[in-house]
Formats: sequence, C-alpha cells, structure tokens
Amino acid sequence: MHLLPKTECLNEHLFANRRHARELISAWRDDYNHHRPHTSLDGLTPWEYHQRSVEDQTLNRAN
Repeated sequence: MHLLPKTECLNEHLFANRRHARELISAWRDDYNHHRPHTSLDGLTPWEYHQRSVEDQTLNRAN
C-alpha cells in the first residue's frame, strides 16, 4: 500500500509535543523535497525538478 507523504511522516513518529512535531516534520519535509528521488519525476528530487524547470524557462526566454 502506498501512503500519501503526509501520512507516511505521521505514521513514522510519535510526537512528544508540538515543538517536537514541528522539528520532525520540518526535517522530514527537507528530506522528501531535497534528498529523496521520485519516480514520477524521472528519478529527480522535487528540488532538482524545480531547478530544471527554472533553467528551461531561462533558456526559452533567451531564445
């Protein structure tokens, strides 16, 4: 079964308090967006995919 990203994060951790929850969720979000490749993005991380899109837009403007 494939879990939604938010559900995956919540199922992995028990939070002691709100501060602890914010810290763990922030670290998880950073990992998910910057370090974890996504098959739906051809093996790129969301950040890499975004950067590629920005570069493509820049090249299109130059032409």
